[in-house]
Formats: sequence, structure tokens, C-alpha cells
Amino acid sequence: DNWAFLYAQRLALKQELPLHVCFCLVPKFLDATIRHYGFMLRGLQEVAKECTELNIPFHVLLGYAKDVLPAFVVRHGVGGLVTDFCPLRVPQQWVEDVRERLPEDVPFAQVDAHNIVPCWVTSPKQEYSAWTIRNKIHRQLPEFLTEFPPVIQHPYPSSTSAEPVAWEACDSSLQVDRTVKEVAWATPGTAAGLAVLQSFIAERLESYGSHRNDPNKAALSNLSPWFHFGQVSTQRAILEVRKHHRKYKESVDIFVEEAVVRRELADNFCYYNKSYDSVQGSAYDWAQTTLNLHAKDKRPFLYKLQELEQGNTHDPLWNAAQLQMVQEGKMHGFLRMYWAKKILEWTRSPEEALQFAIYLNDRYELDGRDPNGYAALRAGTLTLCACPAGCLWSICGIHDHGWTERAVFGKIRYMNYAGCKRKFDVGQFERRYGPCK
Repeated sequence: DNWAFLYAQRLALKQELPLHVCFCLVPKFLDATIRHYGFMLRGLQEVAKECTELNIPFHVLLGYAKDVLPAFVVRHGVGGLVTDFCPLRVPQQWVEDVRERLPEDVPFAQVDAHNIVPCWVTSPKQEYSAWTIRNKIHRQLPEFLTEFPPVIQHPYPSSTSAEPVAWEACDSSLQVDRTVKEVAWATPGTAAGLAVLQSFIAERLESYGSHRNDPNKAALSNLSPWFHFGQVSTQRAILEVRKHHRKYKESVDIFVEEAVVRRELADNFCYYNKSYDSVQGSAYDWAQTTLNLHAKDKRPFLYKLQELEQGNTHDPLWNAAQLQMVQEGKMHGFLRMYWAKKILEWTRSPEEALQFAIYLNDRYELDGRDPNGYAALRAGTLTLCACPAGCLWSICGIHDHGWTERAVFGKIRYMNYAGCKRKFDVGQFERRYGPCK
């Protein structure tokens, strides 16, 4: 279920050439820990096994793509290169670095397998909100939301076989924090991810529309880790969920809105705004103005990063949400909004709040370091399960509008403990994830 893979095989079949798959394993990536690398590597082991069965050599190259991939291309006489798409700055730079170092006669193509409608097809510019991008996506869905053709057993074998991947050496090459442990609830790999998708459809889709904002209810899809690491395609999930539209119309419509429109809006934001993780570079004028006007407002509490990381604040609900994220690698989507907005209220500036929120999200969330983590509109519902915090939405009002003005927040949308109590049983959640647990 990967259009980049399918396109590469189509080219190889047309030219009657062998097909190779390479994964360039970088020693570190932003604030990723062994929790994230472990999930990714064990998923890759499943990919390697499937490639072998399909007569497609699979290679793990240790190092940055610019340093290892062009040499691989030359050594194996590769006639063309195809890569997937990610709108974040660092992966975009990886692609540009490889492009500059490839032999001039080797064509290089990028396929957006991350979105259903390719990011640059949806819109040629940064969109203001879900309202401005929704129709643009829906107009294109009949063309792009189609069933995947199969990857077939490749009929043109390579003259050189891939050496077995030394997975222990892969692990040893990492320069990441190993104190953030892997989680038990999420089994890596496509097979496990598709099983989660089927359990969502069978057990939780019916109540998704009505209970997705209640952290005490099992209503979310829980798919975002597999989406983030490319182990389950969002397009596959939509194809499967839409089969139940007649039976669960409200839930299916909301799932499509959040998994397609709002998720692809986040990609649009990060692709066209290279300052997607800063207040000055990305917040709208009205938001920058209101945040600046209230930058010197007295904060009711001020916490250091370590206090936040340990869930050591005066707010038991916030602490429970933070500890859920630390322990399980996920936080319920509705609470991610509350969590990020309280960081704005309890830190010295919007800039510090955004820095802390991104760090904690990227360090602990299995689906961190993702476009949704920076820009997800209404992150609490957007996320199919454990969607990223939507830090820019929560703290800087990206894809939102101005609300009633108040201290610290200005016109940024406000959330408080009392409002959460009106929506769900706060005490039940606190008892489940509080410090004693």
C-alpha cells in the first residue's frame, strides 16, 4: 500500500530491470528515542521478509542518505531512484542532499505516498484553514482514493543478492536516548497495524462519532503510530472504514474529515511554511499580535521543563495526561489540546511553551516528529487515536480564529479544568494515570 513502491516497480517492470529497496538508517533524528527506533526497526524486519518473498533485495544502509545512497547507486548500476515524501525540513533536506550527489544520468522521482491527494496537487500554497482546503481535497478524492494494485513477485532478479541485514548492528549504530522505553501495547509492523484497524472497525467505529472526545471511552482508532511510521497507509484505513458508511455514517464522515482533510492540512502547512515550528515564522498576524500584547501577563504558575516532564504540577488532570504519554507513548487526543494550552499558560513566553511542547511530544509520543504534531487542527479529534499535539494550533492559533480575549492567552482559544469536567469524568482518568500508578 505504498504508491512510491508501486511506481518504482512499474518503472522496473517497464525497463525489465531488477528492483532494490533501500532504507537509510540515520543514527539520530530530532528527539526520537529508542522507543521510536525500536518500533521502526521491528517494522522494517517485516518489510525485509516480505521483500525477500517478492524477489526484491532489501538493504539497510547505515548513515545519512547523502553519504551512503549515491555510492550504492553507482556500485549497483542503479538506473533510477524513487523516494517517498515527508514535508518536514529535515527529510526534505535529505532528499535535496541526495539529488545534488546523484550521477547526472540517474533520474530521481518523489512520490507523495504520505497523503491520499499529493500535497502539491491539493494546493500550490499554504492554506488558511480546514475550511479553505476541504473542497480542494474532496474534489480530488475520486481520482486518488482508489484501491491499491498489488506489488507482485518481481520477475527480473538482481545479479547481486542483498546481504542479510545485521539488525543488531543497526541497533548498535544508534545514538539515541535509551531511557525512554518501548511500549507493550503497540506491536510494530503492518500485520499488527492492520489488525488494529480491523478491531477499530469491529469494536470502536460505531462510537467514534459520539465518544471520541471522552478519554475514558475506548472510541479512537489507535492507528497513528502505524500511520506515522508508514506501516499502515491512511488510504488503506479510509478504504476499509468507508465500507461501513451506510451503517455508521456519522462516525465514518468524521473519521474521513480528520484522517484526510485535517491530516493533509497539516502536511500542507509544513510543506509551504518552513518555519512551521516557530511562533514568529508561522503564527498568523492576529495571533502574533495578541500573544505579544499578553507576553508580560502574570502567569498563575511557572514550571520548568523537568517539572512538566515528570508530571509534577498542581493540576492532577494535566499530570495524568503527561504520565499517560510518558508510560504509553500516547495521550488521548482531546487531552492533547488541554495539555498544550496549559503549557502556554504555565511558561514564561509563547516561544518557551512551543519549545517545551514540541520537545515532550517528540520525545515520548510514538507518533511524534510528525506534521500533525506541529499543526493538527483540533488535534484532540484529528488523531485517529493518539494524534500529535498540534502544538501550533493549541499555542499559536494556526488554522483557528480569535476568541474572547483573556490574560496570557489573548485571543487564542482557551481551555480549563472546569470545562474538561463538564465533558467527561475527570476523576476517573486521574485515578487511572495519576502519579501513584
